[in-house]
Amino acid sequence: MVDVYFLARMLNVRPSVSDYLSTKPSELCAVYIDMGTTNTRAWLMRGDYLAASATRAIGVRDTAKAGSSIPAHEALRELIAGLRAQHSENPCAPVCVVGSGMIGSSLGLMEVPHLAAPVGIEELSEASRWRHFPDVTDLPVLLVPGIRSGLSGDSAQAVHEIDVMRGEETLCAGLVASGMVTGPAVVLSLGSHWKAIALDQNGRIRSSVTSLSGELIHAVQLQTILSSSVSPERPQHLSADWVEAGMREQRRSGLGRALFCVRLLDLERQGTKEDRLAFIIGAFLASDLDALLARDVLKTNVPVALVGTPPVAEAWRLALSRVSIFATVIHAEEAERGLLTGLRRILVACLRSANQSIEARLQ
Repeated sequence: MVDVYFLARMLNVRPSVSDYLSTKPSELCAVYIDMGTTNTRAWLMRGDYLAASATRAIGVRDTAKAGSSIPAHEALRELIAGLRAQHSENPCAPVCVVGSGMIGSSLGLMEVPHLAAPVGIEELSEASRWRHFPDVTDLPVLLVPGIRSGLSGDSAQAVHEIDVMRGEETLCAGLVASGMVTGPAVVLSLGSHWKAIALDQNGRIRSSVTSLSGELIHAVQLQTILSSSVSPERPQHLSADWVEAGMREQRRSGLGRALFCVRLLDLERQGTKEDRLAFIIGAFLASDLDALLARDVLKTNVPVALVGTPPVAEAWRLALSRVSIFATVIHAEEAERGLLTGLRRILVACLRSANQSIEARLQ
């Protein structure tokens, strides 16, 4: 339930004039935040008009390494203050902050319990929580929960049925709400984690499967013996032939051996650093693709929406086409629009619920 008196106090709204909470969505000004594993993004918006945006290369991987959430608090404080300072004299004065992703975990601001799937935007709105973090901002903060699928098991043998997400649920809700994705479908998010999210016919999240492939690729690039053999940068282009070579080697020899083959390719002076990075990505792609096919997460009659950096998403699209699965690439601008649509829809629903609760208590 919404703590409506807390919300009214934080918005500096007396219950007798609580109609402020009914502000038209097109006029509602707020700061929206998405905190991930390695990056945190923030936007200042009035309705669907983007007034300003900012990004910090810090995420919960940094708080995990520090053993404290202080880095997350500091980054959020600077991001929010910076957006507000840019528009201190602008009519777009935010009334609150809305956050999804790892901001709602124990490594972010505060842990908001996961919801059990299936979940859609209505359930996300009902379970979102208003809180106050004075060391971060004087604005009230709405935290969107993540989603958990599968039943808890009593042993390691049952862990394959469990999965969790924070952030992708808001993206999926926004993609569905904006008409970019129609269920049943699979949204394949290709960020630090590679996550296959199954949507039912109503566009609600039914289940998910996550791997660490994105983060592992980054670690292989920078922190292994292969770092001198591959480009340290995010790929701008991936050779389809080298991706396919990596997929073949993984299927023939396993992931560990396929990765070591990159060292051998370098010693033999085969390919460029960019080619050998494509080989690595192909090896991880084959590993995840085959596992998802074996688990029946990916099916020939269920379309896939790919969200991620264009070269990696395109590599996935080609690989899926070879197994007769239709896939489309959701470009970065579209994904951002989808995420913000989800955040705005959740905020509007929560404010309407708060307004209705206040009015009921005043009667």
